[in-house]
Amino acid sequence: MTAVSRPRGKIAPKGARKPEPALRVLMVTSEWPAPGFAGTTNFIKQQAEFLQAAGVDVEVFVFRGSRNPYNYAAAWARLRPRLTPDRYDLIHAQFGQSGLLALPKRLPLVVTFRGSDLLGIVADRNGRYTVVGRVLQQASRFVARHADAVILVSDHMRRSIKTTAPVHIIPSGLDLDLFQPTPRDEARRKLGMDPNERLVLFVGREHQARKRYGLAKQAVEILTERMPARLVVGWGVPHEKIPLYMSASDVLIVTSMHEGSPNVVKEALACDLPVVSVAVGDVPERLQGVEGCELTADDRPETIAAALERVLQRGERIDGRAAIQHLDERLLTERVIEIYRSVLPRQQA
Repeated sequence: MTAVSRPRGKIAPKGARKPEPALRVLMVTSEWPAPGFAGTTNFIKQQAEFLQAAGVDVEVFVFRGSRNPYNYAAAWARLRPRLTPDRYDLIHAQFGQSGLLALPKRLPLVVTFRGSDLLGIVADRNGRYTVVGRVLQQASRFVARHADAVILVSDHMRRSIKTTAPVHIIPSGLDLDLFQPTPRDEARRKLGMDPNERLVLFVGREHQARKRYGLAKQAVEILTERMPARLVVGWGVPHEKIPLYMSASDVLIVTSMHEGSPNVVKEALACDLPVVSVAVGDVPERLQGVEGCELTADDRPETIAAALERVLQRGERIDGRAAIQHLDERLLTERVIEIYRSVLPRQQA
């Protein structure tokens, strides 16, 4: 499926800069969240909406690659006639493989790499990195070499590419109006949860091997031998309800094999929810200095269980919101606009 649409931007945030003249940006992605689907790519839609609210003229070209070369070729053929300077100033590809549709270049190309495009795809069936994932990695690296600017969501991804284009580190941002704490008892009442249980929240698909739900489950089972607790899976619910689940829970558990910059950790901090995580992606940076969170020394279930126990014994919310103010999507939108301007011909910038 392909489509070109303008996201319905929010009311412009107070103090938002409206660039003059308005930039015309075509955002290309195969990962646009489907309406009513509990996906994990809401951050792309959110970025498009905040850019629109800041005065950027954003159109989104959505296609479903489904790891099928034919789908990419068909989308490329549909998009190609539209790529003219009288229609757009630049292309912003979300995920490296989406940038293939912009090649050979007719317009300046900005590419955001978000994780699996550079780090690989893990098969849910056996937990191993896939051949298709390796092909996508090579395709993404090829796109990076031809981009005019590269955005990485975490600095650790830098070693996965070689490019002469400027490389910028901009994590996925947060809608701090949506992700904010609600009193725990109130949140549990709204969700119909027991007010007296200890709840450990896992956000992700149970059968997505990369997230290692089985490891989280095993850690909570070990924990329960010493301290009763229940593992709650935050999946299959609208994105707008995740803040309520975070407010109702006592701790977030993260056990992923690899991540770019997991938004769930930042969202938990915005809701003042303690986090216990293995050292993955940029989580060590996010949890640094946040009292009440724990980064585990290894990924053994016993180690994770011990960290959960310490956090639950503490039994307090954290001051996480203060640690993520710089990740406000409004602020990051300004940085993205600066990158857009940097790739334009000098007379347009």
